[in-house]
Amino acid sequence: MPSSVLVRPTAADHAEYYSNYIRLVPGGNLVEIMSAQIPALRALLERVGDADAGRRYAPGKWTVREVVGHLTDTERVFSYRATAFSRGDQQPLASFDQAAWNTFGAYDDRRLPDLLDEWTDTRRSSLALVRSMPAEALVRRGVASGKEITVLACISILAGHVNYHIDHLRDHYGIGSAETRA
Repeated sequence: MPSSVLVRPTAADHAEYYSNYIRLVPGGNLVEIMSAQIPALRALLERVGDADAGRRYAPGKWTVREVVGHLTDTERVFSYRATAFSRGDQQPLASFDQAAWNTFGAYDDRRLPDLLDEWTDTRRSSLALVRSMPAEALVRRGVASGKEITVLACISILAGHVNYHIDHLRDHYGIGSAETRA
């Protein structure tokens, strides 16, 4: 059971697109990094008021609430992929249309604190999965979105994806500061 994950996936472990997220994961224990992202994201967004939570930084871009909903959707999808592939499931898994999912998620009809709680619960579930996974499962592979990917890459993408959006919230929405990133 990996209470720590110190390795990172290689380029052969995932589609090139995912390098954009994996490169944002610092060295160290992946379980600790993912755990630290919970208070980091919450600290970044807990002071955002209701009006600002519904703000878009540009026309056609997501609101802050929609970003958090997207983080939850992505957490679920990549945790499921990690689960399926770690269990040896060789069935190819479909891609997901993040824009369509976001639209149907109706995140702007919800309160930001509730969305943060849901993401936190989902992240804690992902962490429980990683902690309970046999170490040899990290190198298992499957196909998702038509591309081969390892369990380790799925988990690393989760950490990098959150760092990407923390940076994006700070840089494009003007929320928080550099100290907030895990």
